[in-house]
Amino acid sequence: MPRPVTVTYRIASTPAAVAQAAAQLFTKSAIEAAEKRGRARIAISGGTTPEAMFALLADAAQPFLKQVPWDKLDLYWVDERCVPPTDADSNYRMTNEALLSKVPLAPERIHRMEGELDPAAAAARYESTIRNSFRLEGAETPTFDLVLLGMGDDGHTASLFPHTEAINDLTDIVTANHVPQKDTWRITLTWPVINQGREVAFLIEGAAKAQVLHDVLLGPYQPETYPSQIIRPASGRLTLLLDSAAASKLPAPENSETTGTLELK
Repeated sequence: MPRPVTVTYRIASTPAAVAQAAAQLFTKSAIEAAEKRGRARIAISGGTTPEAMFALLADAAQPFLKQVPWDKLDLYWVDERCVPPTDADSNYRMTNEALLSKVPLAPERIHRMEGELDPAAAAARYESTIRNSFRLEGAETPTFDLVLLGMGDDGHTASLFPHTEAINDLTDIVTANHVPQKDTWRITLTWPVINQGREVAFLIEGAAKAQVLHDVLLGPYQPETYPSQIIRPASGRLTLLLDSAAASKLPAPENSETTGTLELK
């Protein structure tokens, strides 16, 4: 049975406003984690919305560059394509160009997935990286302070694609996932690890995502078909940062023009 969760969806008028809200969430989470635990651990995804957020975080004209406690931040990836870090499709490359090359984040705090390796080896090495940096013991699993996700127009999130083996992986922290739809391999955090995050948020934009977002939130529970449905954080809270186009098929917020809630049972 799926875990009950309260979904809060915040609707912005434009993709640029979504990126602004995402930068604010990133900064707030990093500050709070550093203050409470002395270290902030954030897992990020690829895509156009995170890229715009990264540009804001690195922009000296914005407040975020000075507000983020870069010296206490550890950055991880939710997933990666099986390509070298210099490849145009690499999530790491995009992040490096938009953010890492412009901010004072020490190299030892940047934990990239090695997509250039054999997929199984890359997954094992990244799991080891996480275990070592979180100082996990035995069967312990990591708790990220913030996990930022996207959603594809097929309902996938991270690299958990419809009807692929990774959906059934309940034991690993990181897994290699063959994606027949794209004739490729991906490396991804498993969904139990994503769900353990203290804060988990989707960044979703565009009219092409409106119907699938409706189906994920309001349709029958079919996680093999819509893997995004399996994201039900242990905290009982899930945040969605949406533009108005992506939110167009959701119920209109009752008490606010911009913020709605759904109770998923």
